[in-house]
Amino acid sequence: MTSATKSLTELGLTAQGGREARVTGLAVDSRLVKPGFLFAALPGSQVHGGEFIQYALRMGAAAVLTDRKGAEIAAAELSASNAAVVLTEDPRQALAFAAALWFGRQPETVVAVTGTSGKTSVATFTRQIWQALGLSAANLGTMGVLGDFTAPLAHTTPEPITLHRLLAEMTDAGVTHAAMEASSHGLDQGRLDGVRLTAGAFTNFSQDHLDYHANFEEYFAAKAGLFNRVLPDDATAVINIDEARGREMARIAGERGLDLTTVGRAPVADLCITSQRFDATGQDLRFTWKGVPHLVRLALIGGFQAENVLAAAGLAIAGGEEPEAVFKTLHDLTTVRGRMELAAKRDNGATVFVDYSHKPGALASALQSLRPHVMGRIVCVFGAGGDRDRLKRPLMGQAAAQFADVVIVTDDNPRSEDPAAIRAEVLAGCPEATEVGDRAEAILRGVDALQPGDALLIAGKGHETGQIIGNDIYPFDDAEQASVAVAALDGKI
Repeated sequence: MTSATKSLTELGLTAQGGREARVTGLAVDSRLVKPGFLFAALPGSQVHGGEFIQYALRMGAAAVLTDRKGAEIAAAELSASNAAVVLTEDPRQALAFAAALWFGRQPETVVAVTGTSGKTSVATFTRQIWQALGLSAANLGTMGVLGDFTAPLAHTTPEPITLHRLLAEMTDAGVTHAAMEASSHGLDQGRLDGVRLTAGAFTNFSQDHLDYHANFEEYFAAKAGLFNRVLPDDATAVINIDEARGREMARIAGERGLDLTTVGRAPVADLCITSQRFDATGQDLRFTWKGVPHLVRLALIGGFQAENVLAAAGLAIAGGEEPEAVFKTLHDLTTVRGRMELAAKRDNGATVFVDYSHKPGALASALQSLRPHVMGRIVCVFGAGGDRDRLKRPLMGQAAAQFADVVIVTDDNPRSEDPAAIRAEVLAGCPEATEVGDRAEAILRGVDALQPGDALLIAGKGHETGQIIGNDIYPFDDAEQASVAVAALDGKI
């Protein structure tokens, strides 16, 4: 439990004019403020948190953390109140460190992974490795908190108050090891700045989130924040160097003086993939660790999973585990729900997989990685989400057209946009595809098209159990729909 109160000084904060205050809690939502709380009025993409300072003061806030713009917005209310005012150029970072000091407890070993794709798999595999070694572990990210401690999450990387409350609760529950997904949003907004990290990993880099970041360089810079700002000086960077951006990230980590463990297919990689052999249920992986060869069977579909597995192994080793012990756990790793998940199998031997790939690079990678496991054709059912980066839609179409044999374009989560307009933008990249707006019907058609030796990839929603149309969320599970379609077409229902 946290202490009943802490001074601003104990939270690493200094009030304007040297004023002190005893704080009884932290909040970024003015509706959650209670008497004695510190309210963090943060700059936002739509509205500045300074607009809500007046409400926080009415609720009894003892202190306000904000920037000069926030203070200007609520100047009259602040001058008339007894609340202490903490002004800083970066209130998000200040809140992150204050939250860490307020809750005061984190698991002994915490690692983070960033990259466009693979974050969930790497974090989950890292947790599974730790558990196989007898450690109490959890992972946090897109699918919530999983492992020896479970909890739902609204964001891949939670805001600092939620994050540090969870880390404290996990510690109290006996969790000693935690693996986090570090989203570009979370890194850009300083949500991880107060976390004591042992190591950080970088998976890959491709187009995504240009609805939030102005351009590729800003997106990359946000990812790089894990290595040039968040990781402590004595931490280890585990970086996939197969791509140019990975090599650039390795250079950034090296210039920072971080210990470096490289992953990839290049002979110079510390964890180097030397060969893979694929079959319908998984793959045999041969790799070297600092030149020494190892062979392991992975019950995982997709060549890219080998890279995710070795990144997870690198994080576990960076966290202090013996390499040989780590490698012995790899054959027991299981896929993350909605990540190249085998959802159903037809009587004719054709298979149906569900994957979360909703970006051009991820979709291309999923299809390319599925190919070695498939003797026949690959059928792909996918769409693109509404209210998200529009530039990636035709690129996703191009990826499907290039790497799948049969393509069906359908709805994903259209949100507030016109579904037909989204499909049209996707179809611009794959004009020969079949358009089926209703996702359940599209899946049924995809399953019906399967011949012996074929495989269907249903991409985009992965583990999600709802479809967002307008402001409503309707129950929808790709894996469940695939199972129903297979059962119906094979005469089992």
